[in-house]
Amino acid sequence: MRGHDRRNAGDISAHGATIARGHLFNRLADRIMAPGSLPTMQRFAAHLAIELPAVFGFLFDPSVDATNWRAEQSLRPAVVNRKVSGGNRSRRGADTRQILASVVHTARLRGLDIRAVLVDLLRTPQPTLSATLISPPQ
Repeated sequence: MRGHDRRNAGDISAHGATIARGHLFNRLADRIMAPGSLPTMQRFAAHLAIELPAVFGFLFDPSVDATNWRAEQSLRPAVVNRKVSGGNRSRRGADTRQILASVVHTARLRGLDIRAVLVDLLRTPQPTLSATLISPPQ
């Protein structure tokens, strides 16, 4: 069982997770500091040195997933809908479907009344961003 899984299962203490994280970061630092002679590896190592906290944020925050599974699953209904309907007939149609799916999904995640959000947006005289969708959930 991997460290993240062991931590979530309660098989490893917070201290043990910290030690494992330290070992991982030491090994990564060794690789980043000596990326080899290939320019692509050097570029990747330089990028990783900057983005390391973002890439491995799940090691520091248990609420952050280690994979993008949830994001992939949230896209699934829109993809299935597009396939069933035969796709989009135009770029404008694709953009409209994308925006609508995003608004509906965000409203659903925030526990908002989807119909009320859409009615509010449709009643505005000028195109606008919904304040309920912009503000962070309570």
